[in-house]
Amino acid sequence: MDIDVLLFAGFDELDAVGPFEVLASARDLGAPISVALAGVDDDEPVTAAHGLRILPDHAAGHRRPDLYLVPGGGWNTRVPLGARTEVERGVLPARLAEWHGSGIALATVCTGALIAGSAGLLRGRRATTHHENLADLAAMGAEVIGGRVVDDGDVLTAGGVTSGLDLALHLVEREAGREIADRVAADIEYDRQR
Repeated sequence: MDIDVLLFAGFDELDAVGPFEVLASARDLGAPISVALAGVDDDEPVTAAHGLRILPDHAAGHRRPDLYLVPGGGWNTRVPLGARTEVERGVLPARLAEWHGSGIALATVCTGALIAGSAGLLRGRRATTHHENLADLAAMGAEVIGGRVVDDGDVLTAGGVTSGLDLALHLVEREAGREIADRVAADIEYDRQR
């Protein structure tokens, strides 16, 4: 499975970097997973919510992954950059709708679900997000499920920031089996939340 983690200005660091590390660790253990960082607008450095600057591997759309992973960030604080700004700008939701329509799966972490929801991709589907935003998710037509990870086939969602680790471990287990997922969790000393 080829996975691109999408990076946009103001994304929450742990939403993207946590899953990236889990997926890359699984790859290093022999899982059939590749993971890359993709800038939403281009391949220039992206500044995250807390100031971390990351150089993407390529611009989104440069290759056709099997799955795009969408972080959140900045929705609740209403900062000038982040998930809310991406929804208002409209570029990323439109691309997600196009990519998903072409058969690319999606996974979201935290308020990344609201970006997917604004594109209409969660309407009538089981989904979750940060606990403070469940009402926003319901208003977008999702069937809100409490929990850390909701797997609705070709769309997966995760709750708050640390649940991105659970999402990535779930993807590893789904693609490569429980043994590798448990090995990755042990290596990062993470007590999996199922």
